[in-house]
Amino acid sequence: MSGFARFLLGRWARRRWVHLILGGALAMPYVLVGEVVVGPLLGARYGFNSLPLQLLSFAAGLPLAAITALFPLTRPMSAAAVRALYGIDGDRLADGPARTWPARRRTAAWFTLHLGFGGVISGMSLAVPPFATVLIALPVVSWLRDSRLDLPEVLDHTWALALSPVVGVASLIALAACAAVSGRLLARWAPRLLGPTPEDRLAAAERRAADLAVRNRLARELHDSVGHALSAVTLQASAARRVLDTDLDFVREALAAIEDTTRRTVGELDAVLGVLREGDDRATAPAPTLADLDALLRRTRAGGLTVTLAGEPDCARLPPLLSREAYRIIQEALSNALKHGCAEGPVTLSLARDDAELSITVDNPASSRPLSRPGGGHGLRGMTDRARLLGGTVEAGATGGVWRLRARLPLSGETCP
Repeated sequence: MSGFARFLLGRWARRRWVHLILGGALAMPYVLVGEVVVGPLLGARYGFNSLPLQLLSFAAGLPLAAITALFPLTRPMSAAAVRALYGIDGDRLADGPARTWPARRRTAAWFTLHLGFGGVISGMSLAVPPFATVLIALPVVSWLRDSRLDLPEVLDHTWALALSPVVGVASLIALAACAAVSGRLLARWAPRLLGPTPEDRLAAAERRAADLAVRNRLARELHDSVGHALSAVTLQASAARRVLDTDLDFVREALAAIEDTTRRTVGELDAVLGVLREGDDRATAPAPTLADLDALLRRTRAGGLTVTLAGEPDCARLPPLLSREAYRIIQEALSNALKHGCAEGPVTLSLARDDAELSITVDNPASSRPLSRPGGGHGLRGMTDRARLLGGTVEAGATGGVWRLRARLPLSGETCP
C-alpha cells in the first residue's frame, strides 16, 4: 500500500506533476491559436463554452508547438526542466542546443508530448478536484442538493447519494494515477528524445580531451619548474650550510643562486597559474628557453653539482616551441641528477644540431638514475611527453656505469641558413 501511495504522490511523482502542469501552461498559447483556426471553420466565435471545440483547438495547436520546438535552444531548456523535476541523471541528457535535424526532430517530439500530456493533466487537475469535492460533501451538506449546480438526476436516488463520496475519492485517485503514469512515460522517453546524439558525444569527448590536455600540460609545467626549483634550492642551501665556516664565497654564490631561483620560479608559477584565470594576460607570459640555459647551469652548479656543457647551438635560430621544450627537458634531467646523487660524479650535457633535429644528451653516474627512488618516473614520463608532442623521442638507461638520457627533437622543417 505504501508503494502505491509513493507511486501516486511520492516526491518524484509530485515533481513530475508540476512539470505536466507547466506543459499545460505552455500549451495555452497554442490552444488559443488553434481556436482561431478551428473556430471559423466550424462557425463558432468562441470555443470556451464547447468542450469538443476546445479539444479540436488543442489538437490543432500541437503541430504548431512541434514547429516552434525545432529551434535549437528548445533542447537545453527542456533538458534543464527534466533534470530538476524528473530525477534523471544529467549524463543521459544533452547539454547544448540541438544543431542537427535529427536532434531537432527528437526535441520537437518531446516538446509536443510534454504539451500534449501536460494539457490533458492540467485540464483534469482543474476540473476533477472541484467535482470530486462536491461528490464527497454531497451526502452531508444538504444545501448542495438544493442548489442550482445542475447535478445529474441520478443523484436524487438514495443509493447514488450514498455512493457519491466513493466516486469522488475514486476520481481523485484516478487523477493522481493519470498524472503518475504520464510522468513515468515522459521520464522513460526523455533520455531517448533529449539524450545526446553521436555528434554530441563526440563533441563532449573532444572537450574532455582538451581539458585533460590542459591539465596535463599544467602538471608538467608545475612539476618541471617548481619541482626543479625546490630541489635546487634545497641542495644549494644544504651545500652552503656545509661550507658556511670555510668557504664564504661559495655561500654567497649559493645564496645568490637561491634568490635568483626563487624569483624566477615565482614568475613561472604565476604564468602557469594564469592559464587557469580566464582572460588573464599573464597566462601568455614567456616561458624560459635555451637562451636561459646559462642561468640554469649557474643555479645548478651552485647546488654543488658539476655540470660540463658540450656544444651550444645558436638558440636564437631554433624554433621557439622546440627551444622551450628543450629547456624543460634539460631542466628536468639536471633536477634528477641533483636529487639522486650529485656528489657521485659530474654531469655532462651535450647539445648537437643538424639540419633535421636537435639532440640532447645528459650523462651522469648510473647510481643517480631518475627511477632509483620509490614512486619516481614522473619526470622521465614528462620529458617523454614533451618530446612526443614535437614528434621526437626520449631514451634513458644505464650504459657502462653511466646513466644516459638522450632526447631527439625534430626541427619540423625549420632550419638555420
